[in-house]
Amino acid sequence: MNTAVHTRTQGSVAILSMDNPPVNGLGLALRSGIVAAIDAAQSDPAIRAIVLTGSDSAFSGGADVREFGTPKSGIAPNLLAVLAAVEESAKPVVAAISGNCLGGGLELAMACHYRVAHAKAALGLPEVKLGLIPGASGTQRLPRLVGVETALNMVVGGAPVAAAKLAGTALLDAVVEDGVVYAAIALAEEVADRPIPQVRARRITEANAEAFIAFARNMVAATAKHFPAPLKCVEAIAAAVKLPWDQGLAAEREIFLALMQSPQSRALRHIFAAERAASKLPDLPADTALRSIASVGVIGAGTMGGGITMNFINAGLPVVLLETSQAALDKGLATIARNYESSVKKGKLKPEQRDQRLGLITPALEYAALAKVDLVVEAVFESIDVKETVFRQLDAVLKPGAILASNTSYLDLNRIAGFTRRPADVVGLHFFSPANVMRLLEIVRGEATAPDVLATSMALAKKIKKIAVVAGVCDGFIGNRMLARYGAAASGLIDVGATPQAVDSALQGFGLAMGPFRMGDLAGLDIGWATRKRRAAESGQALKPGVADRLCEAGRFGQKTGSGWYRYEAGKREPIADPATDAIIAAQRQALGITPRQVSAEEVVQRCIYALVNEGARILAEGIAARASDIDVVYLNGYGFPQHRGGPMRYADEVGLANVLRALRRFAAEPGADPSWQPAPLLLSLAEAGKSFT
Repeated sequence: MNTAVHTRTQGSVAILSMDNPPVNGLGLALRSGIVAAIDAAQSDPAIRAIVLTGSDSAFSGGADVREFGTPKSGIAPNLLAVLAAVEESAKPVVAAISGNCLGGGLELAMACHYRVAHAKAALGLPEVKLGLIPGASGTQRLPRLVGVETALNMVVGGAPVAAAKLAGTALLDAVVEDGVVYAAIALAEEVADRPIPQVRARRITEANAEAFIAFARNMVAATAKHFPAPLKCVEAIAAAVKLPWDQGLAAEREIFLALMQSPQSRALRHIFAAERAASKLPDLPADTALRSIASVGVIGAGTMGGGITMNFINAGLPVVLLETSQAALDKGLATIARNYESSVKKGKLKPEQRDQRLGLITPALEYAALAKVDLVVEAVFESIDVKETVFRQLDAVLKPGAILASNTSYLDLNRIAGFTRRPADVVGLHFFSPANVMRLLEIVRGEATAPDVLATSMALAKKIKKIAVVAGVCDGFIGNRMLARYGAAASGLIDVGATPQAVDSALQGFGLAMGPFRMGDLAGLDIGWATRKRRAAESGQALKPGVADRLCEAGRFGQKTGSGWYRYEAGKREPIADPATDAIIAAQRQALGITPRQVSAEEVVQRCIYALVNEGARILAEGIAARASDIDVVYLNGYGFPQHRGGPMRYADEVGLANVLRALRRFAAEPGADPSWQPAPLLLSLAEAGKSFT
């Protein structure tokens, strides 16, 4: 008995309800259930028509991601066989669509003979976001039902469209505000004795079809950059225009299968799975009780504190914003208001929404104002002494059960928790700047952090629309610890002969939005300088200045001072090569006794990216990250790693760990090489065993 499809009858209509929570993914049980239910309705003489529906939230979200990479994904019936069973039904099949109808779900709906949708139902073919095209007739059916231009927009863009906007097209026979299933039953009764229509029998006769395709081909070719799928979407729809149904379907399948094997699609599918895996921890039960978070405190109204505040008020959570002076508080509030005003001017926010969000902020100058909040996030200066002052005061005023969170990006969370009498309530919530824009939230679990504090933090991340990755405690956690090795590798290239421009250019060619030296100038070189000095002091050793330190000693902190690795003209952000930087670099090489050599773009990429991978392997072995894919999520969402590479660990798998190991051994064998080039034991063991991080 298949429980994925429930059948009931109303008069002469069989209603087939798909039931595969949470989104009616088209897994094996559901695929088999649909075919069996359709066959049963065919053999029942009392049934004259069929309605196929899902839940209020999802007709079907498409393929079942839980089957990706498992044997079930290849067991018959596949999706094409399901569509054939529906389309070849001798009794009309009406799709009743509510909620999401995406990917294979929309292909299934289009195989039905008629379609009724709730006005707010979301219809789309998002496969391009996984580096694919629709692979079960979507590119052949959709242009026949909505026209070539609309089909191109939906397939190439991948964004869902509300059913109300598709009313009047052949895709939807009716759009209703409620009672979708009842409307579908009424339509099924009406058409029960009519000839069965089929989408494949429709011809595309638009006079401007070729012009739309030519325009889309040119636009996509200019913007798709590293991704082949968008242009292949255009070609698949072109096949629908030019070729008979069977040939067009064969062309679509050929394109789909080729893209499935492309490194770009493998990377995007890895990201899709990685972001979902990051929300689960093996040692944190899914049913862990959560603490209530109805109000929040934020300490510090600077750039980071203001951005953090915006995250919470955007989600409807009131915030008590605390500063040490009225001037600093006023400045922070003005910046937040200015950010919202900019959104209003761009049409992204309505004035009343701006006012509602700003009304959720309670300004404060005294810690007592935080007494009733459920969570506090401190965003103060990155100094352990400053953190101690803040957390001792929080410990004194916060109510029992309140969560104390630090936005520290480097410091020891266990030490910070030790400043309180409630270390179980302390957690790290490391936002990335600008905090109201960046998707990543590193949640740092201390030795004493309570399970419900961790679970509550992860749920809160989802509420404020962040992608959360849990990290253990170490200097820099996941992202910044790896970034230190990346920066050291880039600086080492400068020492031996590369220019900042050449290093940035090579890594931007690899796909990074910005190279390390441009990024350093943007963030401020003094931040890294302070960290290096702190680490040297903690180790009891004097800082051995590199070029970056020499730049800071000269007052060159980056864009904010008009010079860093590059020079910047007033009011502009375009980096300009600076002879003064060249002189500092030359002096450093002379002091080190280095004769500069040529450095290729390939060497730049290998050293910088493999430095990330090697440190990532150490982080993974130490348990700082739960899985390699978590590291990829951090770098994709917090550090601008190119999506088409899938993250540093995924990229290493794609290259082959044996090849990464070979390069690391070569770097480690160089005279005077930094010990960090020695291959991480985990990477070494995986490479020698022919395995991968994945």
